[in-house]
This record gives sequence, C-alpha cells and structure tokens, in this order.
Amino acid sequence: MDSVFSNVDRAPEDPILGVTVAYNNDPSPAKLNLGVGAYRTEEGKPLVLDVVRRAEQQLVNDPSRVKEYIPIAGLADFNKLSAKLILGADSPAIQESRVATIQCLSGTGSLRVGAEFLKKHYHQSVIFIPKPTWGNHPKVFNLAGLSVEYYRYYDPATRGLDFQGLLEDLGAAPSGAIVLLHACAHNPTGVDPTPEEWEQIRQLIRSKSLLPFFDSAYQGFASGSLDTDAHSVRTFVADGGECLIAQSYAKNMGLYGERVGALSIVCKSADVASKVESQVKLVVRPMYSSPPIHGASIVATILKNSDMYNDWTIELKGMADRIISMRQQLFDALKAKGTPGDWSHIIKQIGMFTFTGLNKEQVVFMTKEYHIYMTSDGRISMAGLSTKTVPHLVEAIHAAVTRVD
Repeated sequence: MDSVFSNVDRAPEDPILGVTVAYNNDPSPAKLNLGVGAYRTEEGKPLVLDVVRRAEQQLVNDPSRVKEYIPIAGLADFNKLSAKLILGADSPAIQESRVATIQCLSGTGSLRVGAEFLKKHYHQSVIFIPKPTWGNHPKVFNLAGLSVEYYRYYDPATRGLDFQGLLEDLGAAPSGAIVLLHACAHNPTGVDPTPEEWEQIRQLIRSKSLLPFFDSAYQGFASGSLDTDAHSVRTFVADGGECLIAQSYAKNMGLYGERVGALSIVCKSADVASKVESQVKLVVRPMYSSPPIHGASIVATILKNSDMYNDWTIELKGMADRIISMRQQLFDALKAKGTPGDWSHIIKQIGMFTFTGLNKEQVVFMTKEYHIYMTSDGRISMAGLSTKTVPHLVEAIHAAVTRVD
C-alpha cells in the first residue's frame, strides 16, 4: 500500500553522529571512538560529576519541589547566575540591568532562539561564521532565515589561525552584519586567537558596527579556568557595546542530555534589555513554550552554593587537565616514533578537539586498518583518548602519514 510519505527520501546520516553509529557496529576489540563530543574518563567511560550527583540528591530530597511549568524565560536564579558566570560577578552590564537572559535548550537551542530573534528584530540578516566551524552552525542559522557567509579562520599550512584572512574577511563584511565567534576552544580546530588578536578583532568588529554572537560551549573546560575562558566575551562587554552569548552546560558540568543552556543579550540600556527579553519570550512560546526544569535546577543549586561551586571548579579543572595531558602524551609519542611532520599544533591547540591535519583518505585508512573512528575532516576528540590508547593511535597516524598521501 502506498504511503502519503512515499516521496520522502532517506536523509543522510549526520556526519558527526554517524561516526558513533559506525563505531558501535564494529566488533573489533581494538576499536577507538575519537568522534564523540563528550568527555570520557581514563577508562573511556562517561562521567557524572560528584557535585552534580550531590545537587541532584538535594533536589530529589526537597519535598517542596513540584513539576509545574516554569516561566517562558526559565528559572530566574539560573538565568541570573548564568549571566554572572560568563560576564563576571562585577560586570557593569549586569549591575546596570542591561542583560536579557533566557534559559534555552543547551547551546544549540540558545543559538537557534538568538537567530530567530535576530531575523525578526535586527536590520541585517547575514551572519558570518568561521571556516571551518561546528557542522550544526550553518543549519541552525539558515533554518532561522539568516543567510550564512564564511570568514577565513583556519590555516591548513600552519595548522593555526589565519589571522590576516580573518581580518580581511570581517573588514569586507557589510556594516552591521552578525559575526559568530567561538568564545574559546574553537570547534573543530582547537585554534583560538591570542588575547592581543582578540583585541584587534574587537576593534575591527566595533569599528564596522558588526554584531558579535558568541558561542560559549566550553567555559572552564578549555583551560581549566572559568575566567580565562570567558576573556573574549568580557572584553566585548567591557567596551559598552552590544552582543549575544549562547551558553551551554553540556561540557563543563557534564549535563549533555539534560539540555541546559542560556541565551544572554547584552544591550545598551536596561529599558532596551527589558524590551528585548519580552520579544525573545515571543520566540520561545510557539517553539517549545517553556524550558525543562531539572537540569537548570542542578546548575542553579551548584552556582549559588559556594562550597558546591568550589568543588565544581576543582572537578572541572580535573577534566580540562586530563585533556591537556592527553595532548602532551600524543605529541610526545608521535615525536618519539619519528612520525613525519611537525605535530606541535597538537599542544598549541586547546579544548576537547584537535584538528590533526590528516586528510579524508588517511582518516578512511585509519578506520579500515586500525578501527579508529573520527570525523572525515581529521578532527579528533582528545577526551576519547587515554594513556593506554595513545600508542594504538600513534601507530595508526604513523601508518597513515607514511603510507597514504
């Protein structure tokens, strides 16, 4: 019998999520998944932070808690504490009530709500995003009705930042265009501007009246310091200008499946911020009506209790330090093996991902011959590595580099 949906074609696998599907189907005991964008312990297991378990226990044991809908904008405590976390406790923007913050569905939902708001209320509908960027970015903005352009970001020759290309492309962008910036730990490259380069980017963006939209997915998770990883955002807010910030608690609190995020819009005045918030709520209402309560309650519980907050920063630094140590171990092992090429980019890059510089053919070879799974652009998740799997990866990289062009 014909279905009314007979004309629906099968969609291609998501290139990132498809890596895990292929990995799961591989029976090899030597298999290694370096595609996953989630933290893993040294034993390769997902981690629930101790402080998160304690916060959850506290919430579960509170008999006054109910499951009623929360407001469209989300939990007030969560919003206030999220803005404070990214902007800093002493931020003039917060003190002057110039920040409209809305609880959203993790980073992706925050980007989408921000994009829908901009499409409706901002005079420019073009957004410049780095090339390359996270695979979901162009889709999120396109589907919200923004047109996506790219600015140069990564230089394959140096495996570092194409700073000149970035300045030229943003310099040529139309006045008022939106610019997507990764707050820290650029995904997929792990390449970040230096503080001096950020300052030049800020001056250029402000001189051209471009509107910065920060994606902050890794605060505290990149360097181990919440303040260091918020530096780029704070320099843009300190100049009194406007910007948007999408925050995610997936990585830094390990709350991936709880979908906890926030969208903050920093405005010129308290009056504008209040109007902006009222309009963002009109974006959310027909989309998902109001956000989920549990994950945001965990975050608020941790952020408002000084002991829990301190314990969280220690656990967070532990995750960041393990990733940094994996970078060093991989670099040292490649060097010791005498693998051709300069691998210093592995320790220069930051955050969960490393852009190895391996090409598509080399990636296919490593999957086929060594059962190592990663995205076809050669991006690997450092969190997926452990001390005992580094030698296997080094063997595979060495073989790929010496045998596949």
